[in-house]
Amino acid sequence: MVKPLGKAPTIPMAARDRAVELRQVLDDNAHRYYVLDDPQISDAEYDRLFRELVDLEAEYAGLQTPDSPTQRVGGAPLETFTKVRHRSQMLSLGNAFTSAEVEAFFARAERGAGHVDAFVCELKIDGLAISLTYQDGAFVRAATRGNGVEGEDVTANVRTIRSVPMRAQAPERFAGEVEVRGEVYLPKARFAAFNAQLEEAGKPTYANPRNAAAGAVRQLDPSVTAKRGLSTFMYQLEPSKGVATQADALDLLGSVGFRVNPHRHVAGSVDEVLAFIEHWSEKRHDLDYETDGVVIKVSSLALQAELGKVSRSPRWAIAYKFPPAEVETEVLDIAVQVGRTGSVTPVAHLRPVFVAGSTVRRCTLHNEDEVARKDVRIGDTVLLHKAGDVIPEIVRPILERRPKGAKPWVMPNRCPACDSELVREPDEVVRRCVNPLCPAQRRERLRHFTSRAGMNIEGLGEAIIDQLVDAGFLADAADLFGVTVEQLLTLEGFAQRSAQKLHDSIAARTTVPLARLINALGIRHVGEHTAALLATHFGSIEALAAASAADLTAVEGVGPVVAEDVARWFGTDEGRDLVRRLGAAGVTAEPVRAAAGGPWHGQSWVLTGTMDALTRPEAEERIRGLGGTPSSSVSKRTHTVVAAASPGTKLGRAQELGVRVIDEQAFLDELTAAGG
Repeated sequence: MVKPLGKAPTIPMAARDRAVELRQVLDDNAHRYYVLDDPQISDAEYDRLFRELVDLEAEYAGLQTPDSPTQRVGGAPLETFTKVRHRSQMLSLGNAFTSAEVEAFFARAERGAGHVDAFVCELKIDGLAISLTYQDGAFVRAATRGNGVEGEDVTANVRTIRSVPMRAQAPERFAGEVEVRGEVYLPKARFAAFNAQLEEAGKPTYANPRNAAAGAVRQLDPSVTAKRGLSTFMYQLEPSKGVATQADALDLLGSVGFRVNPHRHVAGSVDEVLAFIEHWSEKRHDLDYETDGVVIKVSSLALQAELGKVSRSPRWAIAYKFPPAEVETEVLDIAVQVGRTGSVTPVAHLRPVFVAGSTVRRCTLHNEDEVARKDVRIGDTVLLHKAGDVIPEIVRPILERRPKGAKPWVMPNRCPACDSELVREPDEVVRRCVNPLCPAQRRERLRHFTSRAGMNIEGLGEAIIDQLVDAGFLADAADLFGVTVEQLLTLEGFAQRSAQKLHDSIAARTTVPLARLINALGIRHVGEHTAALLATHFGSIEALAAASAADLTAVEGVGPVVAEDVARWFGTDEGRDLVRRLGAAGVTAEPVRAAAGGPWHGQSWVLTGTMDALTRPEAEERIRGLGGTPSSSVSKRTHTVVAAASPGTKLGRAQELGVRVIDEQAFLDELTAAGG
């Protein structure tokens, strides 16, 4: 017999009132401490009040609320992250690197909107984009940006960030569902302390604060996130809740409890914007967080809506990126590495140096001609920066500090991995190892096969591939689908759960789009664009494998060099055997949908130059939507060349061949007339 449940104990009114009072006092003081940097009570007093609330909620279970300050400490560990769809697309910003590009953005905005009264300048925080959802003023969900349309639900982790209010201070302004968007970041001091702890423990350190912030937000255990000391700056409302400008939106966010960056400026001219940029290009080093630029936005939300977006970027905003920092370091050695197609690339090994957020130890020198052009030698002191604040690049050697006896570097003539002769074709800038069994090429082919552009196998990084190869479990891509959980368990760093997870991840990628499979094979000169052309034309891997060079040349956009490379790859014993063994392992391609008819069916269109209204991928998609074929090369079969601003050599080629040429506006008009 089941004993009936008794009534829940009654909560005294005094306890209810005291809990409400404690939450209010704690929230107010947390806001003053973490958002306004203006604490009103001591840490000891805050801890005493917090402990009192914890005890009250423990004594009366019904007192605890989801937005209570006691819920910030982190809940039970998560199994995984679920997907969340954003109210509207979270856009990514286009970049500007010069004052001329900022001025061009102003001109485009003025041209598109007629007249723009004001622009808002905000510091670009080097953090992780986040979306916070509130229902009638109460925090309900947090999600990462993801692909812009959907991200990962990280609510439990973001709840631990003290600058994120659990309830808006004026909930009547937040009626219904509202998304607040901004950045989660790790302050510089916190980043330095955290890396010091990792280094002391003998663990890998983070390259920069942004990576550390992203890692903290994506912890499966919220209590770990709570210890990292993350903070936020918020800058966008969705929907706008009645405000008319970006400046008003920032003011509203600050007034209801969100942390908003105080370093912002409403500008009425491009000169004001450039002055703001110049001020912060040096002053930024005094901040306690990383900023890599200035975001410039049209302030009027009505004009933002009118200007709209291009693909995933708004036309009403741009990010000016600060020039990369330049540092000096020493070239300790110049070695070569072998790529998946046998290309051999010289790489400078450097005295470790910190630049633009990370420590750099190696830097590609691209090819032997580039080494000779810059005259980089072993022992040189060189000037180093990060191109786009991302890719390490040697600007030049400092010749007056070159050591005596430093000799010009010479490319070796034997492969460092297999000792085969390195060959340089007359029309190429790289040397190649032509041995298809070269172990270095094999590893690089495996890395490409599993990469995001290839089969996109989650969790299978370079270190794991190296372990699988070294253990003898993996010789080529087909072997990958026969790797067992038991084999993974013999590798360093694997337990039952992680081994099973990777095994399932591999199994989940046995069926992929045909274009992805073609690209993953790593055929020379075949990238994502060419793979898509081949997939659409042939429809199956079997038909592609049987195609001759002449058949391949008939594909619009595939030239004779690419055709020869593809035919040669499928004609080798290694290529045929890999395709056969992949099929035997269960790897299949999704059927390619037959191309729908359209007014531009059978027409080849080539784009050249920079378009204002559309990005290149967006324009190509519009062409495909009308049945046409976007191509990367001009031939007599080309229907039309669209020559936008600063066209390349394709325009001259079209004029030589007598191919029809139109400008961007004519292209847009024809898209509209054709229903595209």
